[in-house]
Amino acid sequence: MSTTTSYSIQNMKCGGCVAAVTAAVEKLPGVEAVEVSLEGASGTVTGDVDPQQVAAAITAAGYPASVRQD
Repeated sequence: MSTTTSYSIQNMKCGGCVAAVTAAVEKLPGVEAVEVSLEGASGTVTGDVDPQQVAAAITAAGYPASVRQD
């Protein structure tokens, strides 16, 4: 089942940061789409993937992340 989850992402400062976050998430199985906003310090991921696994992958890439509870 495909779901969309929002994340708060810290320490992004440029387009290269956005690309690094996007690449880290796209490697995960089950990810269908990734959108990352530098200005909003956030991202959304659509797919059949564990939200905590996505947050861990973003954090491991050097950008502390957490699931948004909006």
